[in-house]
Amino acid sequence: MTTLKLSDVSYRYDKSSKNVLNNVNMEFESGKIYTIVGKSGAGKTTLLSVLSSLARPTGGEILLNGENVADIDRYKFRSKYVGVIFQSYNLLSHLNAVENVVLSMDISGKKFDRPKKEIAFELLEKVGLDASEAKRRVLKLSGGQQQRVAIARALSYDPDIILADEPTGNLDGETQDEIIKIFRMLADEGKCVIIVTHSPEVASASDVTYELKKS
Repeated sequence: MTTLKLSDVSYRYDKSSKNVLNNVNMEFESGKIYTIVGKSGAGKTTLLSVLSSLARPTGGEILLNGENVADIDRYKFRSKYVGVIFQSYNLLSHLNAVENVVLSMDISGKKFDRPKKEIAFELLEKVGLDASEAKRRVLKLSGGQQQRVAIARALSYDPDIILADEPTGNLDGETQDEIIKIFRMLADEGKCVIIVTHSPEVASASDVTYELKKS
């Protein structure tokens, strides 16, 4: 079972500024959905950056299965253990859905036992896109469909932990419910799913909710 633990984690952007995060203690396990809520400015997105190792804590430590993440190569950590889903999708608009997923597989450097395109089609089908939609350029897809592509991309190298920043923020209620179902499916398969959200519906669908407050 994968366990990600924050122990007295603090973060500030420079020595002259105050902490954005201040002595945060949280624990995340595989097989569950976690939501992180809080008012604007509480540091939710900063926390995701720290969890994904895009930023290093300026105080405290993050442990992955008991090992300090600071001792793990950043690239290895991000390309092996963590998949990130952005509110704005961050897809390459000139590529189709399959190509976006395959590119993520290429970047990860992971070895695959089957053709990457074959795996990409399967992942897109898993999140609700058929073969025709998978071949469309992402700009031809709806917001909900683009978010499904972003989820498939995050899954492309089979990370243990999925981090999502406001993944339903740009979606209507019905599509939000469909995306929540996908996250539940992933948790049931053993993924650790961590979601930053303002949505009460997303928070209520999680197993554990952590609230961040301004430091």
